[in-house]
Amino acid sequence: MRQTVMHEANGAGTRELIAFLVGSQEFCVDVMGVREIRVWTQATPVAHAPAFMYGVINLRGAVLPIIDLAVRLGLSPTTPTSRHAVLVVEIGSQMVGLLVEGVSEILTINQDAIQSAPDIVSHMAKSFVQGILPLDGRMLSLLSFDAILPSEGMQIAA
Repeated sequence: MRQTVMHEANGAGTRELIAFLVGSQEFCVDVMGVREIRVWTQATPVAHAPAFMYGVINLRGAVLPIIDLAVRLGLSPTTPTSRHAVLVVEIGSQMVGLLVEGVSEILTINQDAIQSAPDIVSHMAKSFVQGILPLDGRMLSLLSFDAILPSEGMQIAA
């Protein structure tokens, strides 16, 4: 994993983001919402769970629901391999794991580098994407943790 610094790293209005892949698309989230990054561990499916819920894993004695972020974002389901990762994040009061293809870098950026999503993007897509970050010829979508679960505080696993 590499660290990329855009503009001044230690000024007011800077943010740290974690960049990762879902399918062939690059996304990022605020590092403050990520509790840990884990290597892929086989998950146990849960009957009658939403389609985006891949299953659950044991995280130090606690049941951690794993969300297939690709399915949640409307992409094709993920077939996890050893190169996949789980971002353990806190959404509201619930800890969940986000299944991603791999974490690529940690970014330190100025807040003003984040641009608004284009108006042509659907309302559903805008609910997931807080903004777009152009970086070295790439475009990363900054995801909102609040939109990942269908409703605030929704419990997706027992």
